Amino acid sequence: MEKKTHTYTESEAYTHLTTLCARSEMCRLDALRRLSRWQVPDTIAEKIVARLVQERYIDEERFAHAFANDKFRYNHWGTVKIALELKRRRVPQDCIDKALADIDTDESQATLHQLLQKKRPSVRGKNAYEIRGKLIRYAVGKGFPLDEVMKEVEHLEDWDDE
Repeated sequence: MEKKTHTYTESEAYTHLTTLCARSEMCRLDALRRLSRWQVPDTIAEKIVARLVQERYIDEERFAHAFANDKFRYNHWGTVKIALELKRRRVPQDCIDKALADIDTDESQATLHQLLQKKRPSVRGKNAYEIRGKLIRYAVGKGFPLDEVMKEVEHLEDWDDE
């Protein structure tokens, strides 16, 4: 089944994108990708995005803050993973730094502790060394800094596999 694509005019694309931006935060790259999917020419897409930025429908700092907050609270991502994803979306470094500064370090430590406590019963290994390695890989994969992960893993008890 062939999917029909609708080619938007400049005003249609602008109107549709303002509606989407009003519903949820969007960065410049997300908006450009959306316009590309709608087959809007690059020159017009840049013009639309510039207008959206000027009218504050798109604000990189606001996006970075909302993104970091959501990924930390709901997906339980660490600051490393959040920063990498924001960089991938070409958010300016100063916006990333401000967004990450809003994440409470104590809350981050508590989240890491909870993740490891929850994961520990399902991790199997031949010995404590192997279990620690799996837990470390898991937490680092969730985006927590290695030094914090190492400290937290050392504090966990009950290393022997049942």
